Amino acid sequence: MALTLLNWKKKAILERCHDDYATKMLLKYKPFYHTMEAQQGAHVRLHGEEMIMLASNDYLGLSFHPKVIEAGRAAMLQWGSSTTGARISNGSRAYHVELEEKLAAFLNREASFVSAAGYISCLSSVAAFAQKGDVVFADKNIHSCIWDGIRLSMATVERFSHNNPEDLRSLIKTVPHGTPKLIVVEGVYSMEGHIVPLGEIAAIADEFGAFLVVDDAHGFGVLGRQGRGTADHLHVNDQVDVLCGSLSKSLGSTGGFVAASRKVIDFLRFNSKQTIFSAAISPSQAGCALAALDVIQQEPQHLERLWRNVRHYRAMLKGLGLDTWDSETPALPIVLGSKELVYRFWQALLEKGVFTVMSIAPAVPPGKDLVRTAISALHSDDDLDRIADAMAYAVKKL
Repeated sequence: MALTLLNWKKKAILERCHDDYATKMLLKYKPFYHTMEAQQGAHVRLHGEEMIMLASNDYLGLSFHPKVIEAGRAAMLQWGSSTTGARISNGSRAYHVELEEKLAAFLNREASFVSAAGYISCLSSVAAFAQKGDVVFADKNIHSCIWDGIRLSMATVERFSHNNPEDLRSLIKTVPHGTPKLIVVEGVYSMEGHIVPLGEIAAIADEFGAFLVVDDAHGFGVLGRQGRGTADHLHVNDQVDVLCGSLSKSLGSTGGFVAASRKVIDFLRFNSKQTIFSAAISPSQAGCALAALDVIQQEPQHLERLWRNVRHYRAMLKGLGLDTWDSETPALPIVLGSKELVYRFWQALLEKGVFTVMSIAPAVPPGKDLVRTAISALHSDDDLDRIADAMAYAVKKL
């Protein structure tokens, strides 16, 4: 009887937390959750050492732009630190509407809606529109937030091969004509740096009557006229039903957005649980994003500098014989193919004062274990020279 009682008191989930092998290994080798002690532009301090940040999504470097910083400060002084509520109740403010109107106009949309996180916005861009009985067609390499949105929608999901419109076509033509369909892709795939063949995807969406959602978190601010994104870059903006993305990358803030027609955004506002029950973005978040949106339209030199750095860096990696997975964007992976090689390469870069991020299976496909790097407009010529030396050193360590 005593033994039965003892077993009954055991907490299986607590034991799982204590005994998980993967967690123990991550704690032993410490590849993630590093705490930066200071940052200035593209330079950080880690364990007392100055390092070049080569893993940030601050593509245009606007998180340190004086206008952006001052706008965030001024918004907090005017509005306080937080709305302390959700938009549907007590959390909506004039600065939310101003940001939404400016984003919509920039993206050539009738309306937009901003949320406290890009994850929430992109998740809701599927979960709010797809329902049980619908079919969602998703690129196999889409972000975790989209997979969560699909799961919450309770729709049937069909996965098509990465950036493969013909595979999508072969799947979608088997679904009965009257079935509601949604296609979801990323504009720029953040781990691979690939640009979606959006023209072909959009043509299939039109042909089969599918609602088309594009997560453009890594294309917004980087591609298109003044950074209007992937749909603008590929001249198919009017064929995309929903654009979603993040304020925490090219806009140097935090939060997310969904942009679409007025009726679609109204539907989102009243049917997305994530939207209804999430607290509003703070005054400083909105103020920073508003200022950054002005900067990218008024100061083209940041985007020009970014792409100059990308060309320089890509050529450097090619010269070292490194596999960048045919990346076309500032997100440039270094594919090494095994977690052992990735760890050694990452560690060697760290020794030379360059901070990057590891990504291993299952976060990437088997055999595509990589070190993820990202170039910013903030990287100076001297930074790029130091990065080149560190890369050469890391190659020798393989």
